[in-house]
Amino acid sequence: MAASSSADEAPVAAIEDSNGTPKIPDDAVLEQSEATENIFLFWPNIIGYIRIVLAIASLYYMPLHPRTCCLLYSISCLLDALDGYAARYWNQSTRFGAVLDMVTDRCSTSCLLVFLSSAFPRWAIVFQSLISIDFASHYMHMYATLAMGGSDTSHKNVDKSRSWLLNLYYTNKTVLFVCCALNEVFFIALYLLSFSSPLLSPQLLSGVGDAKAAAIQSGAEVNSSTLRQLFVNPYSAAALEMARVNKMDSEIPWILAGISFPVMAIKQFLNIVQLVKASKWLAEGDIKARRLAANKKA
Repeated sequence: MAASSSADEAPVAAIEDSNGTPKIPDDAVLEQSEATENIFLFWPNIIGYIRIVLAIASLYYMPLHPRTCCLLYSISCLLDALDGYAARYWNQSTRFGAVLDMVTDRCSTSCLLVFLSSAFPRWAIVFQSLISIDFASHYMHMYATLAMGGSDTSHKNVDKSRSWLLNLYYTNKTVLFVCCALNEVFFIALYLLSFSSPLLSPQLLSGVGDAKAAAIQSGAEVNSSTLRQLFVNPYSAAALEMARVNKMDSEIPWILAGISFPVMAIKQFLNIVQLVKASKWLAEGDIKARRLAANKKA
């Protein structure tokens, strides 16, 4: 038993190549690498964890604290660009990090769209459709890449012959950043407008008379009797936040929404293109597999 134990603990013997240079077997290199590296603690992945924490915190503040929510959500989105830079700088690009990054993007955007569905119930089906297209297109694209391109193929490696538009989107870092950033800016602007624009959110002023509603919108001081119509406790955190929030100026959110809307529309179009191209790629693979199976039977 002692001899066996010592043999297990002994270092792997080196193998000399044709030049007489010691060479460690590939399996031994992999085992040594696994012993010294922890993928979960790579810097890009740590940034990814921070993004998740910030996103969850923004969701906590989302119902009543738009300024705090926007700050946390925006930082989380901006860190999306930093983790990619960190991965290249420290040579720590991993499959886990790529999936973590994508899942965080999809979940955080979807949560914001869920809130917008409740804030703008008339447009709920539009936001629900955007969530569905976003998830479906990315899932189909990832699955098609793994099934047809192999496990070593990145989902960002889109051949021009398959789609020059997706190739431009994924290979040009500027295009990718602008599309993703302004897509989020548009939804953040809508979120702010749900607090500041009675034109889009008339329920902000529900239960309050026209005169008092106009006073709130113009930034006048709100007395406790008005707040009592909205909240059980007029001095609660929610009541005070409502009084403060309704003094927000909707001009900047409207400008941001107007500027970012065209890019957001392009991003949704790219999602549809991605879904269609991935579906066709999988169908091509199915046809080849069926032909191969038929030839074997013949």
